[in-house]
Amino acid sequence: MTIADRVRVAVAGASGYMGAELLRLLLAHPRVLVTGVTSDRRAGEPLARAFPHLRGLTDLAFHEYDPAWLAAAADVVFLALPHMESQRAVPVLRAAGSKVVDLSADYRLREAADYVTWYKAAHTDPAGLAEAVYGLPELHRKAIAGAALVASPGCYPAGAILAIAPLLRQGLARLDGIVIDGKSGVTGAGAQGRKVDPMYLYTEANENVQAYAIGTHRHTPEIEQELSLLAGTPVRVAFTPHLLPLNRGLYTTASVPLATPLTTADLVAVYRDFYDGEPFVRVLDEGDRPATRQVVGSNFCDVTAVADGRTGRAVCVSALDNLGKGGSANGVQVLNILSGWSERTGLEAAPVYP
Repeated sequence: MTIADRVRVAVAGASGYMGAELLRLLLAHPRVLVTGVTSDRRAGEPLARAFPHLRGLTDLAFHEYDPAWLAAAADVVFLALPHMESQRAVPVLRAAGSKVVDLSADYRLREAADYVTWYKAAHTDPAGLAEAVYGLPELHRKAIAGAALVASPGCYPAGAILAIAPLLRQGLARLDGIVIDGKSGVTGAGAQGRKVDPMYLYTEANENVQAYAIGTHRHTPEIEQELSLLAGTPVRVAFTPHLLPLNRGLYTTASVPLATPLTTADLVAVYRDFYDGEPFVRVLDEGDRPATRQVVGSNFCDVTAVADGRTGRAVCVSALDNLGKGGSANGVQVLNILSGWSERTGLEAAPVYP
């Protein structure tokens, strides 16, 4: 394949953890040519200076953030911008004919009013919000294939939705009393620049686990939106996030009341049927348990479910990399779908171990 045959891709906001992981994947992608990266705070700086692990893989330098420049530079633009910034870029990019994969929260929620409630700001691009497709391939593959604007899921929602989806789609869960516990590595908060929340400092995060945003986390409406679509009726959940002393990784435990008694074997069979043929969801055998170490550096999500007969609940567990299936790698999977390529393209590498 010649350079001319490759799809031109640019990354806006490329100086954070999500941007760095995305570039690591895109620079090795056999059908992609990375033609532009932007960062206002690093404009003019060689990419390899900001990210020495990419040394020798690219001669690109950061350009100042400019949506019109991005539209001219690329056929597909990834937006790894702070929340509420992508909606300023998308109208310019879409008017120029660029396809967009947004890694922020700006186009994930269907209702504009939810942004006022959860992000404390009005959404300024209702046309884009109406056009956007939620970018979880396991649920919305056909819609993604025909989309021009895709909103890649947040890491907590990806883990929660994939953990619970089979039960809701099959009508096996009671919808009252779903409790979701999510635990993320510190990269889930982004690089943060100069304004670092003390809870993410090494001395605070190391040898420590803490809950945060209890009852108020912004990913809650995203989780409820997708679970409601699966159930065909509104679903509310109790969701609590926690910070783990890990660089990367996300672990979800969801307690779901069952509508009918099921054994663990029954649950595993349901999950295997639901995820049959999915290239990046691995349903574990009865007795096996997901672990973050088994998915780091990959686009895999490992899932299982265990019946708790005493309480009449299913304990649904998933593990993924918050920068992988919970972020950049899922974005590359979306790119593959948009382009008509195998979803595994550029994502074939096994998780990193140890």
